[in-house]
Amino acid sequence: MSKSELIEGVEAKELANAIRALAMDAVQQANSGHPGMPMGMADAATVLFSKFLKYDPSNPNWPDRDRFVLSAGHGSMLLYALLHLTGYADMTLDEIKRFRQLGSKTAGHPENFLASGIETTTGPLGQGLANAVGMAMAEAHLAARFGGALVDHRTWVIAGDGCLMEGVSQEAIALAGRQKLNKLIVIWDDNSISIDGAISLSDTTDQKARFAASGWSVLSCDGHDVADVTRAFEAATKSDRPVLIACKTTIGYGSPKKAGTAKAHGEALGAEELAATKAALGWKYGPFEIPDNIRAAWLKIGARGVIKRQEWSARLKTSEHKEAFAAAMSEGRVAGYGGPNVERAISALAVHATKMAAEKPSLATRASSHGAIDAMFEVCPELLGGSADLTGSNLTHAKGSQDFTPENRLGRYVRYGIREHGMAAAMNGMALHGGVIPYGGTFLTFSDYSRPAIRLAALMGIRVIHVMTHDSIGLGEDGPTHQAVEHLAALRAIPNLYVFRPADAVETAECWQAALLRDDGPSLLALSRQATPALRSDASENLSVRGAYELLPAEGGASRVAIFATGTEVALAVKAREALQKEGIPTRVVSAPCFEMFELQDDSYQDAVCGDDDELKIGCEAAIGQGWFEAFGLDAFVGMSTFGTSAPAKDAYAHFGITSDAIVETAKALLG
Repeated sequence: MSKSELIEGVEAKELANAIRALAMDAVQQANSGHPGMPMGMADAATVLFSKFLKYDPSNPNWPDRDRFVLSAGHGSMLLYALLHLTGYADMTLDEIKRFRQLGSKTAGHPENFLASGIETTTGPLGQGLANAVGMAMAEAHLAARFGGALVDHRTWVIAGDGCLMEGVSQEAIALAGRQKLNKLIVIWDDNSISIDGAISLSDTTDQKARFAASGWSVLSCDGHDVADVTRAFEAATKSDRPVLIACKTTIGYGSPKKAGTAKAHGEALGAEELAATKAALGWKYGPFEIPDNIRAAWLKIGARGVIKRQEWSARLKTSEHKEAFAAAMSEGRVAGYGGPNVERAISALAVHATKMAAEKPSLATRASSHGAIDAMFEVCPELLGGSADLTGSNLTHAKGSQDFTPENRLGRYVRYGIREHGMAAAMNGMALHGGVIPYGGTFLTFSDYSRPAIRLAALMGIRVIHVMTHDSIGLGEDGPTHQAVEHLAALRAIPNLYVFRPADAVETAECWQAALLRDDGPSLLALSRQATPALRSDASENLSVRGAYELLPAEGGASRVAIFATGTEVALAVKAREALQKEGIPTRVVSAPCFEMFELQDDSYQDAVCGDDDELKIGCEAAIGQGWFEAFGLDAFVGMSTFGTSAPAKDAYAHFGITSDAIVETAKALLG
C-alpha cells in the first residue's frame, strides 16, 4: 500500500494497521475468531470508509446513509474495528475486548440487533450479498417514489470466495443484473483461500466472467494499493449496472508465517506470530492500543458525514414528500413498524373480512389471500410484492399493480424468477433497508429452498411476509414432490416465525392483519390450492390473533370431544362435529391458525381453549403431527405419516384417511 497518501494527516497504511491490530488482538484474547480476512481487507476498507461510504456515526439510522454489508461475516472484527474507530457510540473499546463473549455486542458473526452500524446479520455465506440486492432494490424504488433529493445512496458489500460459491449468490447476482441495480457495488475479497486451503481445491470458476454474464460491470484492483483501490471504487460509482470489484488481497496480510495460507483464516495467530506480525507491519503498540493521532484521524473521518446528513435533513424539511416519506420510513426499521399506512391497511382488511363474513364464499385460501391483498394494496403504498415465478398460482399480484423493473422503479411487484432462496434473502434486505413491506410467494414445499433466509429473518426480528400456497396433499396431481407434508412442523420449529394456516376467507384476512401488525419477526401464510367452505359469519373481532379459538361449542351437555384443526381441515372438523352431535356426543371445534400466537396467550385462555383433562382431544391437519400433541395435549391425531401421492385432492385425502368419517371413527373408538 502506498505510503505517500495521507488521510486526515495520517498515512492510509497506519489507518489500516489500526484495523488489523484490533482484529488480531481481539481474536487473540478470545482465542477464537477469524483474523485473516480483516487483515487482508483492512486497506480496501480504509479507502471505502474514508473516501466513499456515506454515513454518520452520530445518527446511525439516517435513512439516506449508504448501506455497508459484510457478507463475509466471519471477518466480523473488520466491521467492529471500523465502527469503533469511526465513532459509533455503542462500539466501545471494552466491547472490542469482549469479542465473542457472552452478552457482548461483538458476536462471532455480526448481528444487526446488537449494535448500531450493523445493517444485517451475516455469517451463513452468501446471505449478506443477497440481502444487499434487496437493499438496493428498496433504494431504487424509494428514490423513484420520493426523488433523489431524499433517497440517493449506495449499497456496498464485502464478500468472500465462500459467499460466491454458495448457490444463493447466483440467484442474487442474476436478479441484480436483470434489475440493473447500478448503486450496488460488491467488493470481492479475492484471496484464493478457504478453510480447507486453496480455493482451487474445490473451485475453478471464473467469477469475473460469471458476474459479467449476469449483467454486471466487472473491475479489478490490487487490494493493498490505496491508489488502485481508489481508482476502482471511483469507476464503480459511475457504472450503469451493478459492479463487482475483484479486490486481490493476501489473507492474513503482514503475518510472516501465516499470510496467504488457510492458517490465517479461522484461528488466533498465537502470541509469537502476533508479535512478529506487528513488528512486520511497523505497529509498535500494545494490545488494543491505538495512538492518539490515528484515533483522532479515524474520528475525523467518521465525523465527515454530519454535514451531508444535516444537508439532507434540511432538504427533507422543505420537501413536498416530507409527510409521505415520514410515513413510509415509519413502516421500516428506521422508526419502528407502526404508521398510518399500516393502520389503513388493517382497517381495509377489517372491512374486507366483514364483507367475506356476509358473503360466505367458498374459496381456496390462496384466492382469499388475493382478495385481502387487493383490499389493502392501494392504501398501503409500502407493500412491495412478488413471486418466484408462480404469480398465477400464488395469486400475489394485486389488481392494477405494475412490475418493478429498470424502466419502472415505481412498480410494486417483483418477478423474482425461479429463485426462492434469493427472493427470501432479498426480501430480508428490503425489510432491513426500511420504507417497504416485502411479501413474496412460492409453494409451501419450496420453503425448503427459502429456509436459510427465513431463519435469519426470524433471528433478526424483521417483518417479512411469505405467501406459500399449495399447502398440502390438497394440491393434488402434482404429487409428493410438491405436496407439503413435514413443512408446517419444520417451519413451526423456527423460533420467532409465525406460521399462519387460515381456514376460510375471514381467517385469511385476519391472518394478514396479524402479519402486518408484527413488529418483531417474519410471518408465513400457508394457503390452499383447493376451495374450502366459509366457516365464519362474524368478523367483528379478529379471533385469529389469539392463535386458536373455539369456532363451534359443544351442544347438549359438557363437551366430550374437542377437535382441533387448521386450514382446510377445519371444515372436516366441523362436519365430524355434526356427525358426533347427531349421535349424542357433545363436540366442539377449535380452529388453530397460528400455534405461535396461541403460545403467547395467558394460561387461563389456553386452558379454556384446550378444555378439561377428561375431554377427548383430536387434532387434524393434512401434515405430520409433530408439535400438535405438545400444543394442545391431544389424545389422537388424524393426519399424514408418509409422503403424499399423485391423485386428485379428494382421492388423496380419502387414500390417507384424512376425512370427517376418520375423525368420527377415531373419537368413537377412543370413547369406547
